[in-house]
Amino acid sequence: MKYMITIYGNQELWESFSAEEFQKAIAEQEAFNRKFKETGELLGAYGNADAAQAKTVRVRNGAPAVTDGPYLEAKEYLASWYLIDVESEQRALDIAAELPFASFNAVEVWPILHEATGNEI
Repeated sequence: MKYMITIYGNQELWESFSAEEFQKAIAEQEAFNRKFKETGELLGAYGNADAAQAKTVRVRNGAPAVTDGPYLEAKEYLASWYLIDVESEQRALDIAAELPFASFNAVEVWPILHEATGNEI
């Protein structure tokens, strides 16, 4: 079964890292990615740009309206997400617990219930 693992962050958290701590965190994350790519369980790992670069699109009266930033006015935002394919929910939880950033902030594990194969599109 496929799961999405999400990491939330905020600018304050990222800025709290020294340059050395940040490089160490990135190296640990890269090691995590390699480990689970080699097992075949990690299908993809994606890091989002800073929330200041996000845009929100709404269609009103048939025309798109684009605004800056994420939809929710919140301190934290979706920073990274991972797509894994594992045999059980417990395995997904075990992998999530190995995420280096799980020691700084909570990570969420979401079951993927539907996947477009291309035929639906």
